[in-house]
Amino acid sequence: MNAIASGAVANGVTADQPGSDALLDAAWIVLEAASDLGDHVTVDICRRVIDANLNGTPVSPSDLHVVVDYFR
Repeated sequence: MNAIASGAVANGVTADQPGSDALLDAAWIVLEAASDLGDHVTVDICRRVIDANLNGTPVSPSDLHVVVDYFR
């Protein structure tokens, strides 16, 4: 399992911290996997997380959990 999938990344930042680059990276990885699997609901969730992260707005807690826990 890679570092993002496990929720841990370098410098003590975890992928479940809203606004972090790790969260954005995790969302892109999950987006790609969900797209490959035809998981349209998760694709939509990832797009919301990516948009919120890039716009500096809060990420929905439920969306955050889907992204962080996708590979668990």
